[in-house]
Amino acid sequence: MPFTIIRNDITKMQVDAVVNAANSSLLGGGGVDGCIHRAAGPELLAECRTLHGCETGQAKITKGYKMPCKYIIHTVGPVWQGGGFGERELLYSCYKNSLELAAQHNCKSVAFPLISAGIYGYPKDKALEVAQQAIADFLETHDMEVTLAVLDKGAVELSRDIFKRIREYVDDRYVEQLESIDPRRSAFFKMREHLAPVAASAPLMDEDKCCDFEELRGISLEERLKNIDETFSESLLRLIDEKGLTDAEVYRRANIDRRLFSKIRCDREYRPKKQTVLAFALALELSPQAAEELLRRSGYSLSDSIKGDVIVRFFLENGIYDIYKVNQALFEFDQSLIGC
Repeated sequence: MPFTIIRNDITKMQVDAVVNAANSSLLGGGGVDGCIHRAAGPELLAECRTLHGCETGQAKITKGYKMPCKYIIHTVGPVWQGGGFGERELLYSCYKNSLELAAQHNCKSVAFPLISAGIYGYPKDKALEVAQQAIADFLETHDMEVTLAVLDKGAVELSRDIFKRIREYVDDRYVEQLESIDPRRSAFFKMREHLAPVAASAPLMDEDKCCDFEELRGISLEERLKNIDETFSESLLRLIDEKGLTDAEVYRRANIDRRLFSKIRCDREYRPKKQTVLAFALALELSPQAAEELLRRSGYSLSDSIKGDVIVRFFLENGIYDIYKVNQALFEFDQSLIGC
């Protein structure tokens, strides 16, 4: 997907460019800055001396040296002073200028730390919001793989209110206790609970509605195939038209790569991943029922026994369609992100 959040050591990432949350001297420091300088080696410091520092919100580029990336982009984030001193605009500029510099050097993949959220004191939830907005705005007009790399889950925090609401929703729906004991037992109990009232109240077969197997035998395979449902690709394209959206609006909202969308459009029988279908459901702002129908076209469904599905359903039911917020929640609950 064009933008994702992962837990990883940014100094070890195989990308074209790594962004360094530097100080204004560019001569190294603590936190991510110090780690990058140590990983790249003394040649990085020597090149940084020739750059004569960097202003807050701006960015400068060097070689990657001993790190696995081609380039290191150094940007200086703002120190948090309460939010009334242009911190948001400066932080946005850090991401914007770093990404534009990466594009100028033909980078196809870039990894960021969460800028200013360490010793500079920028609240993590606000820092993440700015990062997501700046990256999303850039990806409106550029094709690039952008990763936010954090060392621990605590670096990406939901607001306490939304976290509590999701936690309660998950606890109400998710069959966590049964699955932790024995997944097979969980499946058995769910099946038994579903079938028990049916068995108690209904005959095994309604003779008036019983299938005429002789009649079915006379229907050719060709005739049956004529009545097949529309495929996922056909459903997706129809929904885009019904919503009055452009292809670009939809795949960008879905955090889906343009090339993948082209494959889906050109291949009527394209079989997407479940995460891709869910991303399009959010991009199209579908109701839970309409999302279920789109999933069914690809052989999937939302299950209350899968925590990630429960979280996505929470957002659909509450009319929250921002895929970055959904992925932030999935990340915090240790679930796979959605998109391609």
